[in-house]
Amino acid sequence: MMADSGESALSFPHRSVSVATLHFVLPFPPSVNRYYRHVGYRTLLSREGREYRKRVCALLAGRVGQSLSGPLEVQLDLYPPDRRRRDWDNFQKAIWDALQHAGVYLDDSQVKRAVVEMHEPDRASRAEIMIQPRCPKQEP
Repeated sequence: MMADSGESALSFPHRSVSVATLHFVLPFPPSVNRYYRHVGYRTLLSREGREYRKRVCALLAGRVGQSLSGPLEVQLDLYPPDRRRRDWDNFQKAIWDALQHAGVYLDDSQVKRAVVEMHEPDRASRAEIMIQPRCPKQEP
């Protein structure tokens, strides 16, 4: 697991602000189909979902400072463990929730833009994540 913080400059109309970009390498997440379980009319976090969340929190403990606030952009690169067919959009929720519980950001609703790429399988299955504050759009 890796957590790096790099500095990048964002340009705003009348000022320049330096902000941190966070990089994490996390375990490959469970699919949303296995992240939840249904009991009667209730939907609960599954055992696998709780274990994933706990594992991410343990990996990031002491590596995350103050939670990010404001709108965020995320680049998510998924490296599955094998060649089974997978829909890339079934893996985001587990990661967003785990990062929130680890204190990376206050709420996963802050993610306003996400770019997700499913790569070829890799024995070292993982999710590589880059998070940065979202730049406000500049008017021409």
